[in-house]
Formats: sequence, C-alpha cells, structure tokens
Amino acid sequence: MYERILGKDLRVSAVGLGCMGFSHAYGAPTEKGEAIRALVASLDMGYTFFDTAECYGPYENEKLVGEAFGDCRDKVVIATKFGVTHAPDRSLLLDSRPETIKKSVEGSLKRLKTDHIDLYYQHRIDPKVPAEEVAEVMSGLMREGKITHWGISEANEAYLRRAHAVCPVTAIQNRYSMMYRDYEKLFPVLEELRIGFVAFSPLANGVLTGAYGRDSAFEKGTDYRADMPQFQPDAYRENEELFGLLKRIADEKGATPAQISLAWMLCKKPYIVPIPGSRKEAHLRENAGSAEVLLTPEEVSGLDGALSHIGMSAVFGGHR
Repeated sequence: MYERILGKDLRVSAVGLGCMGFSHAYGAPTEKGEAIRALVASLDMGYTFFDTAECYGPYENEKLVGEAFGDCRDKVVIATKFGVTHAPDRSLLLDSRPETIKKSVEGSLKRLKTDHIDLYYQHRIDPKVPAEEVAEVMSGLMREGKITHWGISEANEAYLRRAHAVCPVTAIQNRYSMMYRDYEKLFPVLEELRIGFVAFSPLANGVLTGAYGRDSAFEKGTDYRADMPQFQPDAYRENEELFGLLKRIADEKGATPAQISLAWMLCKKPYIVPIPGSRKEAHLRENAGSAEVLLTPEEVSGLDGALSHIGMSAVFGGHR
C-alpha cells in the first residue's frame, strides 16, 4: 500500500486501521488471540497506521495494540486519544485538564508498550479547558519525547486555529463518509495550515459496505449499531438509491461498494486518510485494496453531485 503524509512529516499507510471494534461498541469483544492475529496480519497487508484510544474497552484496546506490535514498534504508527470516558448511558464525559492529560499519557505509554506515541489526539473538545491550555500540554509532552505529533478529534475551525497557533496540529480526526460530509467545509483550513484529515467511520459504521439489510440484527447493549438510524429497517429503503449508485460504480471498476466509498475520499484530497475498522481478515484485505482503486477527478466530482441530491436516511453522528 502506498503512503501519505499527515501534517508536515508523519508518514502513514494510505488506509489506516481503526482498532476500536476489537474491544468496544460492535458486540462482544474479539477473543484476544484472534484480535492480535488480525492486527499482525494487517501489517503484512500494508497497514502501518493503527488507531486506538484509552476509552475503548476501556484500556483493553490499547493493550491489544501494544501486544500485537511490541516486537515491531518501528514498523507502525500508533495513534491514541485522551480526554473521554463513557458514562453508563454511553454519553461522553469530557476531561482535558492538564493533570488528566499527563496521567493519561503515562497509562497509554504503558499499555502500548512504547516510549512514545506517534499521534496523540484530544478525543473531544472539552468546553471547560481552553484550546491554548491543551496545546501547551502537547508542546510539553513533545519536548519530553512522550509524543511526536498531536491532533484533535471532531475539531472545528475556531478551536483548531487557536490550538495550532500554540503547538502545530498534525491531523484532525473527524467523522466523514458519503453519508456525512459536513466537515468538507474544513478543507480550505486544512490546506492553509497543512493539517491532515483522518476520517473515522468512513463507511458510515459499515452500512456502506452493502453487507447489511433489513433483516440484519445487532445485539442490544453491546453493539451500538442496534440504535443507529442508518441500520433501522426503514433506512435501507431510504438508502436504496445510494446503495445502487455504489454497486453500479463498483461493478464498473471491478471493486466492491466499500472500496468505492474509501477510494472516493482517497482520490478527493491527498491529505485524507480513512481508518475503517474491521475484525475479519477478508474485510481488512478488502479495505486495503481500496488504495488501488483509481477514480478520476471527473468521477469524484460526479459522485459528489449525486451524493448532494439523492435521498438518504439519517446517519449516526450527524447529517450531510
């Protein structure tokens, strides 16, 4: 797989792997040995960029990543996150106070079995802590060698500019897919400041793979998809035109709907890196193959136009 540059110098695989699903939000956690085997296998497929967070599990996901890559740390780029814990009702509890960040980074380093984190994200903006204060902590962690780059997840322009002015931001990690394009408004800012865009949920939590239908069932309580609007029975009817569009282009390109969904954003901007999550090696290989699917600028533009006009269901996390 070819590589991309996030920010000024962070070299990563064009498609990264979102590791959350091994431990969190997608049903029962994957058996530890099976998860580690999948992570190691993904490295052989060309993935070098792996995304986790302290709240996935909590903590267990970082441990998996640390164990999988402890013996080949120099071959991978590891991103993790601070500042979020999950309440029993799944709401996010935010805490980006300096003392919390400093405690969090020590825990993540230990669980990841590493002496540095390649990309350390503020998981969500904490309205109680100024952007400048968070950025100052990041600058200090860089001087100490505990992190080498930092980013912000679900960033907005104002907060991003304030933080970047204190300590340059390497990447944002925001929700982005064919069903959620709101953050395209940040493209000019990212280009101005030379900041990368790591796209999470690039397959709209999997619905854009075409693998699910009206009869698909998800375990209540452990699999968040059970409550996501795009997986409700009526949504499949609302999204028929979108699914048909994806299948038609996939057939033309000798690809799959998932690969077209990822190739669309890869071919749109050189600084976008999607991080789809999967626990099955066949799907990991399929997602990696999206980097080989070429869409022309005209094809990307045509897709953009279609996506702006066809009907779609609501999607978890936002709207178009």
